[in-house]
Amino acid sequence: MLFSELGLSPEILRAIDEQGYSQPTPIQEKAIPLVLSGRDLLAAAQTGTGKTAAFMLPILERLKKFANTSVSPAMHPIRALVLSPTRELADQIGVNVQTYTKYLPLRATTVFGGVNMDPQTQELRRGVEILIATPGRLLDHIQQKTVQLNKVEVLVLDEGDRMLDMGFIQDIRKIMGMLPKERQTLLFSATFAPEIKRLAADFMHAPQTVEVARQNATNDQVEQLVFQVDNFKKRQLLAHLIRSREMSQVIVFCKTKISADQLARDLKRDGLDAEAIHGDKTQGARLETLAGFKEGKLRVLVATDVAARGLDISELPYVVNFELPTSPEDYVHRIAEPAAPAPRASRSR
Repeated sequence: MLFSELGLSPEILRAIDEQGYSQPTPIQEKAIPLVLSGRDLLAAAQTGTGKTAAFMLPILERLKKFANTSVSPAMHPIRALVLSPTRELADQIGVNVQTYTKYLPLRATTVFGGVNMDPQTQELRRGVEILIATPGRLLDHIQQKTVQLNKVEVLVLDEGDRMLDMGFIQDIRKIMGMLPKERQTLLFSATFAPEIKRLAADFMHAPQTVEVARQNATNDQVEQLVFQVDNFKKRQLLAHLIRSREMSQVIVFCKTKISADQLARDLKRDGLDAEAIHGDKTQGARLETLAGFKEGKLRVLVATDVAARGLDISELPYVVNFELPTSPEDYVHRIAEPAAPAPRASRSR
């Protein structure tokens, strides 16, 4: 099947065609027609399956009738709300939306914590049809009366299981209670855990269910290597591997913020350009570090799972699990992090 067969407008098809996409992924092929039908949707899809386009492309099709070039904020009320668990993932969704709306005069903005609210407030006061937000910062704006949700037609809960794991359930319930009862609700989650089903039962109306094949097994094209080493020699081995294998760039995963900071400091002492990225860093510092890594100025990015959620770093050949995650899903997400992995990617621990 081709995107052109899914009922999307020429403006949307042109934007995604310019990105080199002609065939939808399984989740896109299943979800887009259902979202276009206006039904609520409960979808099980992991990161890396193309789920952002699965919900955003049909949302844009729905909102196309509201597209306009007016400078009046009143002509641009919020009509689609996307809730995301982390700042990085919200930011990445925002980048994707800008790509998809290249030929549609629809406004979108992203709000998240860790940065000054004033620039976000200015964007919101200009008017936006699409708002991508983390729950906490959205509630901040609601309290400041810089956000009106009475025109929202579509709500997306992205990575619902992750939001519940991070303790956002009360914030989510509070936000959903402020939305119009007549709306379309789309819930995307890696699993249909009992908590997700309860949330769907409380806030969704006879949702359609879509589930794509789970990816608990990693891609066969990914070469995975295990190194058995004493704990106190792990850092020395890591530095040796980076140099001996001539890793131009690598993401190294740690379980905690403390261990990520410590490892980055140790690698710097070993003469390697390394920086840590995690939730205790300011958003400005995190974006600066990530930009430096994407531009090739930084060789080693040491990250925690939550901080790395939603990263889109293409053509990255190496990922190192310095410390293993607690769940198989996080392991799969880690080594699937590169958006376009090199053919002979090497993963090591």
